[in-house]
Amino acid sequence: MDKKIVASQPVFFEKNRVFRVYTGGKLFADFFGDSSEDSFYPEEWICSSTKALNEGSTDAHEGVSRILDTDIYFDALLNEEKELMLGNRENLDVLVKALDSAIRLPVQAHPDKAFSREHFNSSFGKAEAWIVLATREDACIYFGFRDGVGEEALRRAVEDSETDKTAMEGLLNRIPVKPGDVYFIPAKAVHAIGYGCLILEVQEPTDFTIQPERWCGDYKLSDNQMYLSLDKDTALSVFDYSYNLQRVEEECRKTPEIIAHTDGCVKESLISKKDTPCFGIQRYVVTKGATDVLDAPCIYVVTDGEGTLKGNSYEKRISKGDYFFMPFSCKNSFIISSDTSITVAVCIPPEV
Repeated sequence: MDKKIVASQPVFFEKNRVFRVYTGGKLFADFFGDSSEDSFYPEEWICSSTKALNEGSTDAHEGVSRILDTDIYFDALLNEEKELMLGNRENLDVLVKALDSAIRLPVQAHPDKAFSREHFNSSFGKAEAWIVLATREDACIYFGFRDGVGEEALRRAVEDSETDKTAMEGLLNRIPVKPGDVYFIPAKAVHAIGYGCLILEVQEPTDFTIQPERWCGDYKLSDNQMYLSLDKDTALSVFDYSYNLQRVEEECRKTPEIIAHTDGCVKESLISKKDTPCFGIQRYVVTKGATDVLDAPCIYVVTDGEGTLKGNSYEKRISKGDYFFMPFSCKNSFIISSDTSITVAVCIPPEV
């Protein structure tokens, strides 16, 4: 297939399930309309040009999306048709995932840009944001250290986690969640996705995670999986103890802000430059109407309902669970309309 043609219209992808050491994925069945069950493939990497870091993997493309009905990988298309795909950008610089947790994930924190430059030779850390799409009963997240928890308590819990799988859980605030909740997770903030959360995650384009807890469910993590080949002291220095419950509630729990309201369509800001320069998230809620012309380059994820994507003599029905990349070449040429209702998350790369 001619790559210039592919890069001149909305780009859709094959499903892209990624192996992790935790189980989940059952909630994908309703969201993506497939037969998913809980397994060690609990993440769908969406429009991804980022390689997954899985210990022992020999798959050169693991984590990287493949264009629908082709053998073309997204990273290659971005590189070979950069002007059509990205305009004046060098890279996309954002990663989007859908993930569903059947267990609590390990307590963790991610590096900021400075830590990544020093230790991973990368210009990206891993700030991220979560939109809760669906939940199982009693779903929760863990976010921020409890009052009084400091480095000594963390180090003691790391040692205790060798034999006590709940040792580190007690250091964090347990926060019940429901569909529609939005959180921003700054780099270096301690957190863990809890049981029962289907989340749309938007983040810097790395797979860097410091998770100093020995067990993930019944899976025993290696030192490399915990510390990413860093020595223990260096890895643990990534944690910022100032993120407590008060700071989480005041700074990290987000309320959507309406930025445009036309007949039949509301446009909201979920994560903006006020929160982070690393990415943005907006949301269209269309009820018997149509969006403004769509921005590009951006990643679009249909989180509910159904409608039609159209422009430039192109038309395609889309519904919950569909996602696509809008190339720069299509900027301000497409709209999404619906005769019923459709909700679409817009994942925006950082400014250049």
